[in-house]
Amino acid sequence: MTSNNAMRDGGCTCRHVRYRLTSDPLFVHCCHCSWCQRETGSAFAINALIEADRVNLLSGDVQVVDTPSASGRGQRISRCPVCGVAVWSNYAGAGDLVRFVRVGTLDKPYALTPDIHIYTDTRLPWIHIPEGTPAVPGYYRASEYWPAGSLARREVLRGVNS
Repeated sequence: MTSNNAMRDGGCTCRHVRYRLTSDPLFVHCCHCSWCQRETGSAFAINALIEADRVNLLSGDVQVVDTPSASGRGQRISRCPVCGVAVWSNYAGAGDLVRFVRVGTLDKPYALTPDIHIYTDTRLPWIHIPEGTPAVPGYYRASEYWPAGSLARREVLRGVNS
């Protein structure tokens, strides 16, 4: 991703919610779990994991909806209160420190491609994962896939969370 902020701006369908990512994400997931399929009404969800303080709300507000998750720990989905589009989630494991920004809500969603495909054991059979892109049947260890810079940023978050 380049340093052009327009590539990092996003929002909901009605444009009530507008946000900006102030840095590259930590990592990008393409999740094929059946929960994401149901929640999005699609074959998968693409989420850019990024520190919450690097997601600036430019306008509007979000409505936080607590929803169940396969882990049983739940997630908090931030939606536009006007059109209902989900713009990001916070999962129990990362708490409020990391947002899973819905890549499809970016103005230029093609600027972020998945770093990994997860929960491919429930991937729809007609979805083809690009050759060379990591794919795992469930979740994974960040230490095995994340680049060094993202792992260092994660360690900073862990220090904040202690």
